Amino acid sequence: MLLVIVEEDAGGVSAASLEAVTCARHLAEGAGLDLHAAAFGAHGDLAAGLSKYGVSTLHLVTSESTREYSPELWGTALAELVEHTGATGVLAASTDRGTEILANAAASTEQPFASNCVAIEPGDPWTLTRQRGGGILLEDAELSGRVKLASLVAGSVEISEATATHEVDVLEFAPTPQATMPHSAIVDRTSRGSGVSLASARVVVSGGRGVGSAEGFAPLEELAELLGGAVGCSRVATNNGWRSHSDQVGLTGTKIGAELYIACGISGATQHWVGCMGAKTILAINTDPEAPLVARADYAVIGDVQEVLGAVLERLRARRAAA
Repeated sequence: MLLVIVEEDAGGVSAASLEAVTCARHLAEGAGLDLHAAAFGAHGDLAAGLSKYGVSTLHLVTSESTREYSPELWGTALAELVEHTGATGVLAASTDRGTEILANAAASTEQPFASNCVAIEPGDPWTLTRQRGGGILLEDAELSGRVKLASLVAGSVEISEATATHEVDVLEFAPTPQATMPHSAIVDRTSRGSGVSLASARVVVSGGRGVGSAEGFAPLEELAELLGGAVGCSRVATNNGWRSHSDQVGLTGTKIGAELYIACGISGATQHWVGCMGAKTILAINTDPEAPLVARADYAVIGDVQEVLGAVLERLRARRAAA
């Protein structure tokens, strides 16, 4: 049996997790194994969302010690679930949580873990390609062990449904209490506000030094709203105090897999490129035709960000009014 960890987003399964489910189903079918899923602290109806993707059983990890996120406690609980179910492989999306949980579970089970994979093929061992050096290098490798653990980079797999839909059995799993185990804990929460998350957004509009100021992000906010997307930024914008770190796209920020990434006034240093390279289509708006991101983008508009966005917004507002 293969096990895939799923994360919740707006009451359903996140897009990154559905990619991991699709990849896990490919591995399970190649090995003739059942596909199970596991979720921590889930509140929505995840079973309904998973029924179309080949998952036969959903394990809800429920206990007092795993009610709030803790990578050590959740990793230990996952290790116990792996032993309980006899899973021979575990996949998760390469989100902060997915990577932390798998790393701790691998340490608990003393089994190998391959992070940041962009392709995984069935067999024994698994053959995989993974990002190294912050995404600048690709490594071909093999993963073998009694239990194989791997995380999948968002945007690496096209989400697809299974050929048949099955009702998902939902089982609760209560891991052994680990109250005395040293672990990190959440002590405070800050709301990110309404709207889609940066990691799961289909459209991301980001601003950098060329936006000019915190107030300069207003047209980016409007464009993101009209396109149903999220607003991001470069590290320069974060360092200047124009946006919070939670909005940063890059190696030390969020890595995105959007269908469309609109980079406004961003030069595109390597650190930023690592964060946006997973986007399907990149549009760069910049006054510098030699900027690295302009050279790497699928499309580029050479001009002042505010002037270009002003013209785009005028057309979008007119189109919305006509509709």
